Amino acid sequence: MSKVFKALSDPTRRRVLQLLRRGPLSAGDLAAHFDVSKPTMSVHFNVLKDADLVHAEKHGNSIVYSLKMSVLEEALMGFAQTLGIQAHSIEAASNAELNPERPQADNKESQS
Repeated sequence: MSKVFKALSDPTRRRVLQLLRRGPLSAGDLAAHFDVSKPTMSVHFNVLKDADLVHAEKHGNSIVYSLKMSVLEEALMGFAQTLGIQAHSIEAASNAELNPERPQADNKESQS
């Protein structure tokens, strides 16, 4: 869990994860969103891989990264449990963040 939180401690790496939520991207496409050198981005990618938050796959001369959402969710759930936070509360918050335009099930039912 400590590797996950180390990875999440940096705003650049959090932004990389946000970008990967939309789908896999090449290292070059990801790096284009940041004003840092390629070696610096490579360090960020390695930290994310070391935390097992992303999967890297070689495609010709480029590396394509994809998000391992299950690893992130598992780490966050484990951390929340150490704080005594209920799993269903985290899941509801996660769904709301991932689908901000989509109303929650409770709201949908109450509007019917």
